[in-house]
Amino acid sequence: MEVTLSTATQLGLTEEEYEKIKEILGRNPNFNEISAYSVMWSEHCSYKNSIKWLKTLPREGGRLLVKAGEENAGLMDIGDGLGLVFKIESHNHPSAVEPFQGAATGVGGIHRDIFTMGARPVAALNSLRFGNPEKDRTQYLINGVVKGIGHYGNCFGVPTVGGEVYFEECYHTNPLVNAMGAGILRVGESVSAIAEGEGNPVFIAGSATGKDGIGGAAFASADLHEDSAEDLPSVQVGDPFQEKKLLEACLEIIHSGALVGMQDMGAAGIICSTSETSAKGNVGMDIDLEKVPTRQKDMKAWELLLSESQERMLLIVKKGREKEVLDIFEKWDLPCSQIGTVNNSGILRFYMHGELEAEIPAESLVLGGGAPVYDREYREPKYFEKIKAFDINTISQESDLKGVAEKLITNPNIASKKWIYDQYDSMVGGATMNTNDPSDAAVVWIQGTKRALAFTTDCNSRYVFADPFTGCMIAVAEAARNIVCSGGKPLGISNCLNFGNPYDPEVYYQFVKSIQGMSEACKKFDTPVTGGNVSFYNQSPDGPVYPTPVIAMAGILDSLDDKMSLYFKNEEDLIYLVGKNEDDLNSSEYLHKIKGIEYSPAPYFNLEEEFQLHENITKLIQSRLINSAHDLAEGGLFVALAESAFYKGIGFKVNAAQSYRKDAYWFGEAQGRVVVTVSPGKQKEFEAALNVPFELLGTTGGDSIIIDNEDWGKVAEWHKKYVSVLTDLMSGNE
Repeated sequence: MEVTLSTATQLGLTEEEYEKIKEILGRNPNFNEISAYSVMWSEHCSYKNSIKWLKTLPREGGRLLVKAGEENAGLMDIGDGLGLVFKIESHNHPSAVEPFQGAATGVGGIHRDIFTMGARPVAALNSLRFGNPEKDRTQYLINGVVKGIGHYGNCFGVPTVGGEVYFEECYHTNPLVNAMGAGILRVGESVSAIAEGEGNPVFIAGSATGKDGIGGAAFASADLHEDSAEDLPSVQVGDPFQEKKLLEACLEIIHSGALVGMQDMGAAGIICSTSETSAKGNVGMDIDLEKVPTRQKDMKAWELLLSESQERMLLIVKKGREKEVLDIFEKWDLPCSQIGTVNNSGILRFYMHGELEAEIPAESLVLGGGAPVYDREYREPKYFEKIKAFDINTISQESDLKGVAEKLITNPNIASKKWIYDQYDSMVGGATMNTNDPSDAAVVWIQGTKRALAFTTDCNSRYVFADPFTGCMIAVAEAARNIVCSGGKPLGISNCLNFGNPYDPEVYYQFVKSIQGMSEACKKFDTPVTGGNVSFYNQSPDGPVYPTPVIAMAGILDSLDDKMSLYFKNEEDLIYLVGKNEDDLNSSEYLHKIKGIEYSPAPYFNLEEEFQLHENITKLIQSRLINSAHDLAEGGLFVALAESAFYKGIGFKVNAAQSYRKDAYWFGEAQGRVVVTVSPGKQKEFEAALNVPFELLGTTGGDSIIIDNEDWGKVAEWHKKYVSVLTDLMSGNE
């Protein structure tokens, strides 16, 4: 068929982009070529609307072993000759229309990013956002997404060790499903996604190629609507057992020394993996598409190029060592075929039955090459006027504080997510250290050493909605605080930037200011950005989702003895609040869900004070001066105390300082605060060690919660309410 401007626009390209493609090729593209550009120049693959600002993030320093964006995932030095590979990515649009497979293949894709670099996956986390959990559609999505994550991760054999879940109306049409993966390799044994060496053979290995997922990258670069379910062909289908075999085969080939480079096939499939590896090595390839193993007959060239069938890998092999590679894949009972060779022209040529089907300069397809880069307009959102008008003095104080506390502890954003995490295998591999000793971050033992890794995913998107700059700084700070409270030192982050339509100036303002806030906080905590993912177009006819820049942070515990857990250990320990208190209700769950206030500023936050708090908590842990540490987050001080009490059922007796509003004191979410417990004999040494504000709240003991000398009931009763919320909601939808 003849390609016209109409063809290009139907595939998501603009008139200017179409003209640029003709200029690059020196002719009119054919349908295979315009299809290739449509996916490779989509936002999902090219980052054309975000790369300008992504380049401003701190992407060097610390323990980074590769610069951000150089490889499939970040790589950091963790000592003992080992490297940590980690990354977070989104699978939002597929999960909205087919939640089980959308979430499952998101998990599979992130793990391939890890072992493509030569690392063995050791941990998975996730960050999930849904609409109102009382609605049938939301329950359908939760059920499918959770089962998809659990199915793939459990079958693949990597523990899901942590994550976060939020519920807000704005995610009703657009749920967010962000998956994080982490793995460990020996430094010097990582593999690059590169093609080199004229005449070197190119192989495709793993599952056969089908029509599932065709156009998925373009699908992820468009707003969702009520008919998006009709786009089901865009959703891939995963097979975790096939991926497990692919993992073992790929790691074996890496150690054989027969490999030049390797790239997994995720978004945009063959066209993406061949163009990215070729562009990186300044080479081209000659590919025979009829040699690609298929599971459907008579697939067309463009279908083969764009298919996003899962569990596939592109391998560039040293010439003369083809048989070794084929033998390894045969041993693992996986299809493997040579589909082409490397050339030195820089041109990708795709043939089918001897006919040239497409001829494209590899560099022109990729990020940093010929793909367009845009500088979008942005302006402060109009709703900021309502936020600036907020006055805490207009908020009446609730007289029934216990009633407020009960509503908060049963608020789905705060209540236990046990119904979800019980479906995940958190113990496979035997390295997870949280199951019987919960802490603010997930802690995973580095086997063969006396050290551990810490992982967390964090973002309160209401804070970012209220103030993108400060809210994103808070997301980084909370991630670091969770690592620190668990006994670790923050190393670096990967990010998953979930926003609405970038062509909306108010949405783009949220994006730009979030990047700026992230940059400032990461510099302060010395946590370079190792890479990540941008997911725009999380928008429906009802409007965009909250700006949700999820921070996936990794940290290191240099000694297993430094691990700190969050729960009360002993009777009659002293309970302290470390960090600065404020009369602050801004953007709290109390203000939003109970008082019904939609617009208020971000909570109190000071970056320097936060940094000093982390330094102090680290010193207290390493000096063995505290018995527990739990940071304050959603629900404020009361929720932090209650969660600290739940694990062992130890009660507490505390009193509010008289100089604060009672609702702000117990339920406000001012940042930079941690609840710790101290043995009475260490009180003086503990207080002398601090150079930040602190306050003695009371003591642990008994089995009841006593607030301001009022008995609020048994810890066990509160715990039952906390645990049962999501289970009760989902009981009819399993």
